[in-house]
Amino acid sequence: MTKVMVFGTFDILHPGHLFVFNEAKKLGDELIVIVARDSTVDKVKNIELINSEEVRVKNISDLNIADKVILGNAGDKYQIIRDEEPDIIALGYDQKVFTEDLEKTFPKIKIVRLNPYKQEIYKSSKFRNNN
Repeated sequence: MTKVMVFGTFDILHPGHLFVFNEAKKLGDELIVIVARDSTVDKVKNIELINSEEVRVKNISDLNIADKVILGNAGDKYQIIRDEEPDIIALGYDQKVFTEDLEKTFPKIKIVRLNPYKQEIYKSSKFRNNN
């Protein structure tokens, strides 16, 4: 069984996120979605979230795309990878935070960079700026 993991904030779900989930799911048998903690988003992105981490987990769970939806680790961002032991980590085309050392830290995990889906329309920052 091939486990695929994706990470993100997923505050304002949009078709670009659905594309990521569906493309990642095609890479394996089990899709695990890791939702960033509110505290991590605050530190890294310095944005005001619309939805709490609990609501973001529920929203993704309600899509019935992921086999597992889990909150990330507030401390060690890589702990969830060690806990879940995915075979593949699928990253968004523009995902940079906490990704620079993945291949070095986890040499046995295949890292895949997914193509964008209409990034001129479906990018979270564009939705946020319109609110």
